[in-house]
Amino acid sequence: MTNQPTGTSDGTIRWGILGTGFIAGLQAQDLNENGFTVQAVGSRSLDSSKAFAEQYGVATAHGSYEDLVADPLVDVVYIATPHPFHHANALLALNVGKHVLVEKSFTMNALEAQDIVDLAESKGLVALEAMWTRFLPHMIRLRAIIQEGTIGEVRKVVASHNQSLPKDPAHRLNDPALGGGALLDLGIYPISFAFDILGTPETIRASASMTATGVDRQTAAIFEYADGQQAIVDCELDAASANRAMVIGTDGWIDIEPTWYNPTPFTVHAVDGTIVERFDQPVTSRGMQYQAAELERLITEGTTAGTILTPGESVAVMAAMDEIRRQIGLSYAADSQPERTVPNVTAD
Repeated sequence: MTNQPTGTSDGTIRWGILGTGFIAGLQAQDLNENGFTVQAVGSRSLDSSKAFAEQYGVATAHGSYEDLVADPLVDVVYIATPHPFHHANALLALNVGKHVLVEKSFTMNALEAQDIVDLAESKGLVALEAMWTRFLPHMIRLRAIIQEGTIGEVRKVVASHNQSLPKDPAHRLNDPALGGGALLDLGIYPISFAFDILGTPETIRASASMTATGVDRQTAAIFEYADGQQAIVDCELDAASANRAMVIGTDGWIDIEPTWYNPTPFTVHAVDGTIVERFDQPVTSRGMQYQAAELERLITEGTTAGTILTPGESVAVMAAMDEIRRQIGLSYAADSQPERTVPNVTAD
């Protein structure tokens, strides 16, 4: 069996947490429980920063993002703000020489993503998208099974991410000014999964239903590839589902149990339905420590890009979501940037 990541740290690389919201707390807890050093936290509110530091045992609380990234004891900054702010926050940290782990969606669009990637590359720094699912043990093993040819030629990927989330029109998820909608918050998971297994699609066909506030309530897309493969992905923010995923090949299929993007078992079936393998590895904590361990590995090895999720692929995923948004008529203020060249994914 393929060597599995440990998701642990020797604590020599020091982390700063930029933002004090829900996801920041989840990441800080996983870091603490697995040997990572959480050195500092920064918020626009010193009171919020101090409260977070007390709750998670963080040594230093800063009352601004600028103070956090300037902290000489911080090596890596985890960007935990809502995605409309990822671009500015990541550039702030990179410009003072800090590596960044940027929550997904990586940015609002591919232009912003390319900015981060270009700056990180120019400075020899790591800019890793916090698509934590990519680094989980079950995904490491799943890729190996596909590469070994166990299910033959992969023909189709199917993945859903549907949740029943707050209906309040003023909530971030329903507010276009804050990048609301199902696609960027939920759709990023199945879309990134499709890229992981099949790569960048040749064409995309998308459809959506919108909320009264003007963001996508539910979105579905078909990715089509040069050799005939397909990925069928969907997301919804006001209705829940089992959230399973499948990878279907000519000699069998892989069924990933709910919730597929969390640490979870999967079963490999032969084409006649018999079970070839069942993977069920317990994971300590929530599982967000694995993405942090990958970033530390890159720093330690002196490289800026691994193979599980490259900076270029993060840009390409954003380009695909740009194309989906174009087709469903969803735009954000960030889209008004000057036109530049980014990876192109065309409509059918």
